Amino acid sequence: MSTRVRSYSKINLGLAIGPTRPDGFHGLTTLYQTLDLHDLVTVSAKRSAATRISLTTNHPFVPRDGRNTAWRMVERCLARLGVTAVVEIHIEKRLPVQGGMGAGSANAAAALVALERELGEALPGVERLKLSAEIGSDVPLFLLGGAVLGLGRGEQVVPMPDLPKTWCVVAVPSVGVSTPAAFKDWDQRRAAEAAATTSRADDAEPPKTADASEEGELGEGHGVTLAVDLTSGPQVDKLHELSLAYSSLSAPTGLSLKGKTEDSRSGTSGIVRDPNPEKKRGLPVENQADAMNDLAENTLFALVRTGIGSDGLQNDFEEVVFPQYPSLRITKRQLMGSDLDGSAIYAALSGSGSALFGLYRSERDAKAAQQRVQSSVDSSDEGIAVQVFLTETLPRSEYWDRMFAE
Repeated sequence: MSTRVRSYSKINLGLAIGPTRPDGFHGLTTLYQTLDLHDLVTVSAKRSAATRISLTTNHPFVPRDGRNTAWRMVERCLARLGVTAVVEIHIEKRLPVQGGMGAGSANAAAALVALERELGEALPGVERLKLSAEIGSDVPLFLLGGAVLGLGRGEQVVPMPDLPKTWCVVAVPSVGVSTPAAFKDWDQRRAAEAAATTSRADDAEPPKTADASEEGELGEGHGVTLAVDLTSGPQVDKLHELSLAYSSLSAPTGLSLKGKTEDSRSGTSGIVRDPNPEKKRGLPVENQADAMNDLAENTLFALVRTGIGSDGLQNDFEEVVFPQYPSLRITKRQLMGSDLDGSAIYAALSGSGSALFGLYRSERDAKAAQQRVQSSVDSSDEGIAVQVFLTETLPRSEYWDRMFAE
């Protein structure tokens, strides 16, 4: 007997990069969202006098040894449980091996879930999350599923209220984006900006002494030296700001609580609502799809508006990745579309790429976007292949209901 698990993928609904931490990692704030696109991970495990792990796969570029995240997950889980076993892992790859969709991290989480079912034993909840964070920054999110707030280096995860199920198109160009190189480019840009700011400050006027009419309560009639920044406003903690923006989606206000309707849950702002409010109102079944599309659109627009910066919700990696790979910017524009051909609610790079995605009001708009991207690839002479997937976002309840592919 064996256990087969769907190993789902993810996108990032916005991603902010912070400064380098003492441990060498960058701080991040992001909102993960799982998708229906998946690999299949099959695990068989039998208790034995000694542990022996083997791994097979249908993909030539997937490691078949301890370099594989699923292998490492199984190995370390057995060690922490104090269990020895013969374990066989098979990974059927359907997702791109590298591309910003978290496929390798999802394989590790799927292997853990399958191993637990095979052994009839599991680590305590906190230990499972600690172990998954050791394997990779994106692994813990796949132990939650749905909409997940990611903090720290992405491994600190908090489940968020689920967004409505939404049509999604994912485009994965055959471009290898190096995450370490992207972080390095980001650091170089920030360093250049800091140097330019320092230079401007050195050229600015010296601090001035305020007279009584300027001091207000601070000076109380005495001369006070004020450090006046003539070059920039106060520094914004982007990670903190974005985490607050995400959290605000679930924070009720006096207005949202006033005259609560049936579709407003207690403890939420009313933005994330009952997944089927139309049935409660007695709308005809044929109107429910359109109503759900409206709900998805309103929710995602609210999410986009929570973003920080002049462009609203965004992925900071685009600033350094797009100049290096201009074709990715073009693909994003194709995913976004226009009002004439069914524009996306939101389109962005996922992680550090190369995967990009768009979210759409309807299946028709999503299919139109899929066709736009594919047609552009077919007519291009750049020689860059692009895989284009039509899928949907996967809320937490469905994520777990459909996890086991038995």
